[in-house]
Amino acid sequence: MAVPHINFIHMDYNSTREKLIIPEYGRNVQKMIYNALTMEDREKRTSFVKYIVGVMTQMHISNGSYGDYNHMIWDHLHIIADYKMDVDSPYPMPDKEAIEARPKMIGYSTHKIKYKPYGSNIEKMIKLAITYEEGDEKNSLVENIANHLKKAYLNWNRESVDDEIILRHLAVLSEGKLKLNEDFKFISTDVLIAQSHKKKWVDNRSPSRGGNKPSNRQNNKGRQNPKRKQFR
Repeated sequence: MAVPHINFIHMDYNSTREKLIIPEYGRNVQKMIYNALTMEDREKRTSFVKYIVGVMTQMHISNGSYGDYNHMIWDHLHIIADYKMDVDSPYPMPDKEAIEARPKMIGYSTHKIKYKPYGSNIEKMIKLAITYEEGDEKNSLVENIANHLKKAYLNWNRESVDDEIILRHLAVLSEGKLKLNEDFKFISTDVLIAQSHKKKWVDNRSPSRGGNKPSNRQNNKGRQNPKRKQFR
């Protein structure tokens, strides 16, 4: 018995196809651009490219993008065409070297933060305060820094904070160069916590956050966070 001849269908996989330069426009747009490159008549090529730009524009609109992005679409067309598209464009061809240039490497910060609950910005503020001349302005700045240290510490440890710890940290961070007046009193822990709760409540009700209802965290006031050790 003769075995019937079977014609196998050739499968075209994405892995074997030409790479998409800008995937958001799809393979058909890329093929149209490549086809435009083969047109010898410049006038016809320009007309066809303007049609392609219209298709690319409609794709952006259908994806919910709005605004003046016509220049961007022409740039994308030139990029897909490997900067070889010679047409009457309303915009100059983008600079290939500028677009394909690799960004400069950004080195990791080598600055070591002494106390992580406070971050590096407060250390910079302390260094600035040290340069101030003695007087009311400097005293006011040091007091604000001290209260900010306490507030930042409470963000890290909600259970409690010892004012003596904050004073000790201020002395270490300023290398003993910043001192508070003897009659200085920190803002109470209860006030700082209440201010923090109020700010979160306002943020949660903000229209930009999309909610007028209290957050789950506010609904679960009875739940307590696990205790953290004092950061000494």
